Amino acid sequence: MSEATPIPEQCRYVAVDQAHNLSIEQGTVPTPRTGEVLIKVHSAGLNRADLLQRKGLYPPPEDASPIMGLEVAGTIAALGEGVSNWQVGDRVCALTHGGGYADYAVAPTGQCMPIPTGFSKGEAAALPEALLTVWHNLFQRAGLKAGERVLIHGGASGIGTLAVMMCAALGIKVYTTAGTIEKCQALEAHGATCAINYNKDDFEAVLTGLGFNNKIDVILDMIGGDYIQKNLNLAAPEGRIVNIAYLKGFKAEVNFAPLLMKRITMTGSTLRAQTFAQKSVMVEEILEHIFPLLESGKLKPLIDSIYPLEQVEQAHERMQSGQHMGKIILKM
Repeated sequence: MSEATPIPEQCRYVAVDQAHNLSIEQGTVPTPRTGEVLIKVHSAGLNRADLLQRKGLYPPPEDASPIMGLEVAGTIAALGEGVSNWQVGDRVCALTHGGGYADYAVAPTGQCMPIPTGFSKGEAAALPEALLTVWHNLFQRAGLKAGERVLIHGGASGIGTLAVMMCAALGIKVYTTAGTIEKCQALEAHGATCAINYNKDDFEAVLTGLGFNNKIDVILDMIGGDYIQKNLNLAAPEGRIVNIAYLKGFKAEVNFAPLLMKRITMTGSTLRAQTFAQKSVMVEEILEHIFPLLESGKLKPLIDSIYPLEQVEQAHERMQSGQHMGKIILKM
C-alpha cells in the first residue's frame, strides 16, 4: 500500500444499535486491499437502502462493510496493491461496498469515477448509486434508445430526478410521477415532457387520455403494488418494464394477458447484489456515454439537502418523510 500523507488509525463512523438508533462512534480506518483505494470522505449520498439496512431489512453481503453508506466523494488517501490508474490526492466519487458513513472508506477501483469538472464533492457524492442504477436498468437491461418514450415512477427521488434529466438530455421523451404539484412542475422544468401528481390523478388514465395507452416503450418502477397492472396496460408492444423496488408491496393480483399479447419483457435488479466486474462494466460505459454530459454541464444531479454527519438522524428522517426532491447528502 502506497500513501502520501499520514492517515489516522481511528476515524468517525455511524453505528446502529439493536434498537435501530444511530450514533457516531470511533473505529479503525479501513485498509485498502488489492485493487482498492482508500478515500478520505468529504460527502456521502443517502439511499433508501440505508434506511432498510438500519432496520435490519437489507443486511449487507458477508464481504461488505457493516457500516451504512453506498456512495461517497472525496480524495484518494492511499492505494492498495496493484492500483496504477489512480494516484493519492485524486478527486474521486465511488460506489462503495458499504462503509460510506465514515471519514474514510474503501472502494474497488472499478467502481471509482473522477469528479466531473465544475462539480463540488457534495454534488459528486450524488452520482454513483443513481448513475449506475439508471444506466444498468434503463440502458443495459431495457435497451432504452433515443426517440422512445419512457415512464419513470418515483420521479422526485435521487434516482428518479437523475433518470429524468439523463433521459431528456439523450433525446428520450420522459413521462414521470411524483407526489405534489410542486415536484411535478420541477420535474417538467428539468426535462420531463409530462409529470403526473399521483396523489391527485391516476397516471394510467392521464397517459391514456394523452393517447399513450399501449405506447410507453420502457417503464422504470420502484413502487410495485397496483402499479404493476397499470404498467402492463400502458406498455407498448415489445415494451420493457424494469422493477428496482416495491415501495407499495411485493404482492399484487395481476392480469398478465397484456404481457402475452404485447410480448412485454418484465425484469428487475438490485445494484448491490451484482459483482464488482459487472459494476465495473457499468462504470466504463457511463464514462463513455454519460460523463460528456456531466463535463459539459448538460447534466447535474439535483441536491435536496446537505446535513453534517452529526445530523445523520435528521437526514434519515428527511428521506423517510418522502418530502425530499433529489439527493440527500451527508457532509463529513
